Amino acid sequence: MPLMKGFHTLRHLPEEKITDKITRRILTGDKGMVVWWSMKAGAHAAAHKHPHEQVFWVLSGRMEFLLGNEKRACGPGDLGVIPGGVEHEAWFPEDTEVVDIFSPPREDFFPGAGTPEYMRKG
Repeated sequence: MPLMKGFHTLRHLPEEKITDKITRRILTGDKGMVVWWSMKAGAHAAAHKHPHEQVFWVLSGRMEFLLGNEKRACGPGDLGVIPGGVEHEAWFPEDTEVVDIFSPPREDFFPGAGTPEYMRKG
């Protein structure tokens, strides 16, 4: 994915269909990546971990989130920090919009990398 510089508009970023219940838009810088997720009710991101630090922000809807051994119901305005290497999992009982910030950028999200296995399981 090419480094994106300057100004952008969210609605003009390409929308990628990941599964029938998950779409995303991505903005990538040199040291970080922002991903806007749209999850339909019933979507699931199976347990997984990655070396990237991840910060999430729930914009709308609701998700059940397991971070390590702690499970929480998260709604609009809720935030979380997931250290690199910590297993996590998410369930979406209703349509939900979430923003993730990754550092460094996730190479497995670059175009042509395919759908991550943990998103195909749910």
